Amino acid sequence: MKTQIFTSVVASVLLAGAAIAQDTSAPPSFGSVNLSAGFTPDPYNVTLTSGGQLRASNISSSCRGWIANAPDYSVYYQAGNMFDLTIGSVSSSDTTLVVNGPYGNWYCDDDSGEGLNPSLTFNNPQSGRYDIWVGSYSEGDYAQATLSVSELGMAGGQPSQGNMGGIDWSLQSNFGSASLRGGFTPDPYRVNIISGGTYRADSVRTGCRGWVSAAPDFELSFTAGSLPLILSAASSSDTTILVNDPNGNWHCDDDGGNAGLNPALTFNNAQSGTYDIWIGSYSQGDNAQATLSISELYSE
Repeated sequence: MKTQIFTSVVASVLLAGAAIAQDTSAPPSFGSVNLSAGFTPDPYNVTLTSGGQLRASNISSSCRGWIANAPDYSVYYQAGNMFDLTIGSVSSSDTTLVVNGPYGNWYCDDDSGEGLNPSLTFNNPQSGRYDIWVGSYSEGDYAQATLSVSELGMAGGQPSQGNMGGIDWSLQSNFGSASLRGGFTPDPYRVNIISGGTYRADSVRTGCRGWVSAAPDFELSFTAGSLPLILSAASSSDTTILVNDPNGNWHCDDDGGNAGLNPALTFNNAQSGTYDIWIGSYSQGDNAQATLSISELYSE
């Protein structure tokens, strides 16, 4: 079953070789856990207290807040080959995040989650120990916080749901659906739609472009074969594409098609399952005629 991903941002600051006072060898104040790829429940949540007496900027001027000497929590993670790893926290106070990764690199974030909450996403995460500090932006602010670890982009304690930023893959698609198997004909399979909507595509993933509707424009149930799956759009207007894949990952493109301002996404080693597809308009209010193309051979 598809699970919603909220991929806030990949907003890490990689800080190699920093001279710091934090002690990664000290026992974590609030415990540790062993997690392997595919762990449940997801997100894995821990209640702790943020803050400390040391400036996070001792690690780097890019780091924010006040943190403890010892890690707040340690995650021993066994990575797979399908998921990103997201670490974040939620609090009624303004918190920050510091992580020391398996290879000793430092990562920091302040407000990349919802509101003033921090979040870090590790693409192609490494197996090993992640030492985590949840800081307080203001000195002396020791606040209750929820540390979350997720492969579904929900670190921050959000419940699993279809709706994110108003965009909801669980809604009925605007322009229908299709079930296709690898080797389908005719190829491409085309659908006429109207692009655009009232929701920003970057509300589900930073870096996505354009304006989309709440509901998907089209829902594809796909049984994968040996060829890539290519989703693209053609229009006389400037369009974008947003896709939620069978594993709940968000993908987007602006001008990656073969012609002009057309978007395209290629899924090499495509998974079988449901692909929810939005065709967006780059400019707000530009609801243009467009053709969605589904192919194993080429993009529009």
